[in-house]
Amino acid sequence: MNEEKKSSPLRITMIVGIILLAVIALFAFGYQRYRNRQHVVEASAVRAENTIPTVSVAKIRRASKTTALTLPGNTMPLTEASIYARASGYVKQRLVDIGDRVKQGQLLAEIEAPELDQQVAQAKAAVAQAERQHEQTKADLNEARARMELARITWDRYRVLVEHGAISRQEGDQQQTNFRSTSAAVNSIEARIGSAEQNVQATRASLDRLITLQSFEKVRAPFDGIITVRNFDAGALISGSGGSLGLGIGMGPGGASASSAGAQGSELFRIAQIGVLRVLVNIPEVNAPAIHSGQIANIQTQAFPNRKFQGRIVRTANAIDVSSRTMLTEIQVSNPGSQLLPGMFVQVQLENTRLEPPFIIPGDSLITSSKGLRVAVAADLPADTARSHSQDARQVHLKPIQIGNDSGLEIEILGGLDGTEDLIVNPGDDTVEGAVVRPVRKAGAK
Repeated sequence: MNEEKKSSPLRITMIVGIILLAVIALFAFGYQRYRNRQHVVEASAVRAENTIPTVSVAKIRRASKTTALTLPGNTMPLTEASIYARASGYVKQRLVDIGDRVKQGQLLAEIEAPELDQQVAQAKAAVAQAERQHEQTKADLNEARARMELARITWDRYRVLVEHGAISRQEGDQQQTNFRSTSAAVNSIEARIGSAEQNVQATRASLDRLITLQSFEKVRAPFDGIITVRNFDAGALISGSGGSLGLGIGMGPGGASASSAGAQGSELFRIAQIGVLRVLVNIPEVNAPAIHSGQIANIQTQAFPNRKFQGRIVRTANAIDVSSRTMLTEIQVSNPGSQLLPGMFVQVQLENTRLEPPFIIPGDSLITSSKGLRVAVAADLPADTARSHSQDARQVHLKPIQIGNDSGLEIEILGGLDGTEDLIVNPGDDTVEGAVVRPVRKAGAK
């Protein structure tokens, strides 16, 4: 009985030990399976991570507010005029040629027009005749007034005699009729004087017109300048419309040779002021709001590659041309040494300050396809997908954009981006929407 009581605690201890050993064995077995499964999961994750492509990304930046805007243009004279002939005849002498500097009112050429000279002589004779007729009419008027005054005095005397019965009433009526007749003659001559005065004015006006036309026989410079075109030679037949049958020297309208221009009835001379030149440029619509009068413009030409000529904007059209989407702007540049010549091709550099500068992206990040212009950005993964990837994994998202100026290395973006995106640089042709990538910041990217 006592032996059984002594063996009971030992048995219980053995049973508890066996149970503990079984629990430890089960825990060890389960932990080993958990470790094996964890190793498999980690290996699978590593393999999955290693299959995600790595892409270079860069932050989008804004363009500088102040930028240089370069536009093409052509130099033009500040003032230019075509000189035509108003008198028909032969060129008696030509006093200037292309390249000659002339002063206002200087004689350029003289036209011999004998028909016009004869018309002036005839008009002068007509004026002299009209004036003599006017003087003769005035003399007739004075004589008629004298006869009228004598008739009035005679009638006054006869009227008194008739009232006193000294003479017959018939004699008095004759003197009264004579007075009325002379009065009517005076009125008639006065009317003739008015007509004669109008005739004198008309003949003088005709003479003045012909004298003015005769003055056009002498072709004069309308202002100080330089002769750039000469379309005739001495002895050429000139028509009143400005046509010349001779051959000229210089460039005609639109760059045509003067010989062909002269045959078509162009100007005799062309004179230009080149002390100040004009340059007309077309400002793109996106840059137009920043352009204003008084702004400095630097002008360069291939004739002087290492020199800049400073000009100034004097006026703008203040309107956008709907056909070209540009604004016409005039720049004036001082040319005291006449180094710049009219018609030169120049490059105009303007400092353009933009109120809202656009975003700039690298040129190799642009994707061109049938769907238009797009860029690829690295966006956050959806919540259900992010759990199976590392924290640095991202998703490709293709965004359509609108571009502005394209310099090749960089492109201005006018719409489609907000500036917070991570832009994928140099995306491959196999870049598709929703692809998982691992972004790597491009070295030196801002």
